[in-house]
Amino acid sequence: MGTRPLPETCRIPATVWLWAGHALYHGPSLRLDRHSGAVLCLAIGLDSTFTVEAEAFGARSVRSVLVPPRTPHRIIAETRMLFCYIDPGSPRAGACRARMTEFTGGFGFVHDHEAAVIRLGSEFGEGAQRNLGSDAVTLFDLASGAGRSAMDPRIAAATAILCADPAAPITADQLAAAVHLSKSRLLHLFAEHAGTTFRRYRVWARMLAVGRAVAEGADLTTAATHAGFASPSHFSDTFHAMFGLTATDLLSAGVRIVIEEYSGPHRAESTG
Repeated sequence: MGTRPLPETCRIPATVWLWAGHALYHGPSLRLDRHSGAVLCLAIGLDSTFTVEAEAFGARSVRSVLVPPRTPHRIIAETRMLFCYIDPGSPRAGACRARMTEFTGGFGFVHDHEAAVIRLGSEFGEGAQRNLGSDAVTLFDLASGAGRSAMDPRIAAATAILCADPAAPITADQLAAAVHLSKSRLLHLFAEHAGTTFRRYRVWARMLAVGRAVAEGADLTTAATHAGFASPSHFSDTFHAMFGLTATDLLSAGVRIVIEEYSGPHRAESTG
């Protein structure tokens, strides 16, 4: 796994790509605090091993780990990282789990395409003519896979409703009625098929909406309000709990946000 790091002049800035239900981060480790995400997170060290800490196993030095939703953990790294955030109810979630060769306490270790992902991720920024949008799609495909999902179609419809209008104050009762389920059945199936709770998935949808708005030029306060967060402090606290740092710190580090579509080049970009 001894991929040599690129010279600083050849590296692209830290970047977050956003797709519907998914996100990809490429850049420095950002000194994350202990946190618990709403979705699956595949973390891969591009230049060296890193340490992941969790109650299930203490501390472990790894090159790749798949972190389950709603699980407190901390990642300690000194070099560039790749973080793939995956909608736990998507076809990619099952495919990504299948690519991990070992599981402990719900965490997956040793991605079976680890070397190829590291190689591709380390090549970002080489050559003036590279299409980074295309590279990001290829990298995400390689890391997360694209398997078929056995998700209940009613839960698929429910997640689509939440992503279509994340700011809508829809309750679990209303969402259950919209997909012809009782509330209790919706919540049970949501946890089973989406891999996280209704409330946490709604937060994830709102986070993606904030990222898209910032990429299109909105400030954080406006973006958070329009996405459905009660206040700037509510958004800030939620973001920190989910990702291990504040959104302000992320943007202050110069991170670009790119809206990416699989059918073509990115739609919008923001340099923080």
